[in-house]
Amino acid sequence: MASSRFSSSVPLNAIVSENGGGGGGGSNGSVSSSSALVDTENDENSVLGVGYRLPPAEIRDIVDAPPLPILSFSPHRDKLLFLKRRSLRPISELAKPEEKLAGIRIDGQCNCRSRMSFYTGIGIHQLMPDDSLGPEKEVHGLPDGAKINFVTWSPDGRHLSFSVRVDEEDGSSGKLRVWVADVETGKARPLFQNTDIYVNAVFENFVWVNDSTLLVCTIPSSRGDPPKKPLVPHGPKVQSNEQKNIIQARTFQDLLKDKYDEDLFDYYATIQLVLGSLDGTVMEFGTPAIYTSLDPSPDPKYILISTIHRPYSFTVPCSRFPKKVAVWTTDGKFVRELCHLPLAEDIPIAFNSVRKGMRSISWRADKPSTLYWVETQDGGDARIEVSPRDIGYTQSAEPVEGEQPEILHKLDLRYGGIYWCDDSLALVYESWYKTRRIQTWVISPGSKEYNPRILFDRSSEDVYSDPGSPMLRRTPLGTYVIAKLKKENYEGTYVLLNGSGATPEGNIPFIDLFDINTGSKERIWKSDKETYYECVVALMSDKKEGDLNLDELKFLISKESKTENTQYYILRWPDKKASQITKFPHPYPQLKSLQKEMIRYERKDGVQLTATLYLPPNYDPAKDGPLPCLIWSYPGEFKSKVAAGQVRGSPNEFASIGSTSALLWLARRFAILAGPTIPIIGEGNEEANDRYVEQLVASAEAAVLEVIRRGVAHPNKIAVGGHSYGAFMTANLLAHAPHLFCCGIARSGAYNRTLTPFGFQNEDRTLWEATNTYVEMSPFVSANKIKKPILLIHGEEDNNPGTLPMQSDRFFNALKGHGALCRLVVLPFESHGYSARESIMHVLWETDRWLNKYCSSNPSDSGQDVDKSKEGGNEAGDSEGKVVAGSGGGGPEN
Repeated sequence: MASSRFSSSVPLNAIVSENGGGGGGGSNGSVSSSSALVDTENDENSVLGVGYRLPPAEIRDIVDAPPLPILSFSPHRDKLLFLKRRSLRPISELAKPEEKLAGIRIDGQCNCRSRMSFYTGIGIHQLMPDDSLGPEKEVHGLPDGAKINFVTWSPDGRHLSFSVRVDEEDGSSGKLRVWVADVETGKARPLFQNTDIYVNAVFENFVWVNDSTLLVCTIPSSRGDPPKKPLVPHGPKVQSNEQKNIIQARTFQDLLKDKYDEDLFDYYATIQLVLGSLDGTVMEFGTPAIYTSLDPSPDPKYILISTIHRPYSFTVPCSRFPKKVAVWTTDGKFVRELCHLPLAEDIPIAFNSVRKGMRSISWRADKPSTLYWVETQDGGDARIEVSPRDIGYTQSAEPVEGEQPEILHKLDLRYGGIYWCDDSLALVYESWYKTRRIQTWVISPGSKEYNPRILFDRSSEDVYSDPGSPMLRRTPLGTYVIAKLKKENYEGTYVLLNGSGATPEGNIPFIDLFDINTGSKERIWKSDKETYYECVVALMSDKKEGDLNLDELKFLISKESKTENTQYYILRWPDKKASQITKFPHPYPQLKSLQKEMIRYERKDGVQLTATLYLPPNYDPAKDGPLPCLIWSYPGEFKSKVAAGQVRGSPNEFASIGSTSALLWLARRFAILAGPTIPIIGEGNEEANDRYVEQLVASAEAAVLEVIRRGVAHPNKIAVGGHSYGAFMTANLLAHAPHLFCCGIARSGAYNRTLTPFGFQNEDRTLWEATNTYVEMSPFVSANKIKKPILLIHGEEDNNPGTLPMQSDRFFNALKGHGALCRLVVLPFESHGYSARESIMHVLWETDRWLNKYCSSNPSDSGQDVDKSKEGGNEAGDSEGKVVAGSGGGGPEN
């Protein structure tokens, strides 16, 4: 992670990057070179040898730069945590055994999700009255080598809770135990004196139910050894659909396979809840079950608890298993069951389809203990036309006898969330993917006479019209509600809207003072658009009673530029003075003077496109001439040409360079065209994927012509690459636009869409509904057309629904069967993204070797100049046919 970032979508006291339950992002472990790594930068004879390779030093040094800490503010905004991390993890961590059960992966030794990263330490800083940070106070008393996860503040901000595990003598990690630390002293200690109480973190871990008590998911003390797989099977594996049910599901991985898997899942997932207090009191809560979520009410008198149970499924992951949601008191007394949802194997694959019954069950943030939820009226099937489609309800935690749930709001689109304020104000969101429509409703939860009205009605892909999201303030109960403001000499209901400020010149974030009643707005702050990119991360003002005063506002903002990494500031009203609170060093000073420009150009059909062009430090096109160029992208799907042509991002954002980023090749004197828009547009009733190749090639050709026109890229030395859906894009471009590129790099992609027959990415038609699209879009089918060198990389344990490792295996064999110049690199133990240092370094070595051999030097293949007569075409002569493929979106499907 190149720079420390806050997440603006969650409360500040919850801003802890836990990556599937872990801490510190996705890359931790040893920074030192492993003995398995071999520096063979110039050793061509060992290209096909054994062992991991190291990339050139100029790339290696950037990747090995120490990561910056993750930041977390206390509930009262008076203290700040620096959660410290190590750099890339060693491959030995990924090599540890894991159980693949019901769509999740479990570390049986630790009884948590496998491959959890962790923090190595916690520093506490006081935020001083002058908005500077006081000296660091290190949390101490921890065992040597402590691996820290799940760091949370107590509601009053006086204590921290977190899990600790340490490595055993055999190198494996031990089980997790709950620790607490006093924030004033930094002294840490175990929560439980009994050293045999361990955390079961397969689903939940622990939550504060009040200022001094935690509800902890523990491994049942009576649990014995895990079940042993029988040498002789119980019988054949049988699945049946004699009822002729229609069950369609995407290609989920790691599903249960047999009775043994079911028993093993029960073994690792079963939890005994335990209440543990800071004074040492311990009490069991309920009976052992598979608890999947714990949500204390704001008061806090109650806790909302979800469980899953048998019968399980071999078709869908555990998120669709039978589910119960119940209300308990926080001292362990059962109150009532809210719902009992059956196994959900039959959720339609159409977008906006959902599970039947109650969903999105939670507590109102503006009430002590009032529930709300949504129920579908279309059976969860987005293909059914019905009005209303969703209804929201609300009810007290313990309703009196005969009390029925109250209808909160009726929606004709699909429910998308709610912001609470008080009985007079809440904002409800609904949306519909097919039309990209998104609506915001103003409702008055406490008034039956108030008629809900639409506040905003817009296209979700029209970023220029995005009004922003309401800013939240913390309540005395520790929840977050819409912040109301009072403006001197004015009547009205004012809120703060925090927006990204997309414009044709790039994003210019803003804060608007918005009158809910009249719709009038006043821009009270916006980013400096000339040099810096600034964002408001969170509202720091808290007031226990009444509305906030405009002249007492305080914000946390981030500030960065093309060459200056992100720092954080406190911004105060009325003088709008910003005080810097962090001074993080530049993560890669060797590229501090890199050149960055957001460029615009046009596709042949008139669609406006954008990209970010990066050039090496001290590069002068006039003096140095054109460079080898790497284009790295990921397609996106749109419903309109206008929306596809809108500018996203800012020219002033800092160039964050991840461990496998294309920007690393700036250090190797490449020009990098990052994220050129590859819009796949399906206007009206047209399906975008039916013209996928045509639009893909047109977008890529426009990008290539632009970098050549600017004189920064050599026409014969332009490579294309991408990860996941970007790999799919890369293979298709080499098949259908070989005149544009000298070589390609495709990482963790899917290449044969018949292997994902019930939808992929943003395509929700099945193979049988859109056979031509599925077949023609697949670069596997066009393997005979690929004549340019292609490097395929894939994680051997990829668990992404659309990108089974088999995809790369079979594509490589198809290429090899047609004599293509290709190479397949399969990374042991790696999943969809790569996290081990050895793997990442080897990927960089492979990529650098490929680019050096087939892009930096004069490629031996002829015909690589851009033939303008083929603009938008394809060498096989099928550019006008209705061809293929998936859409963008960046989701888990590919």
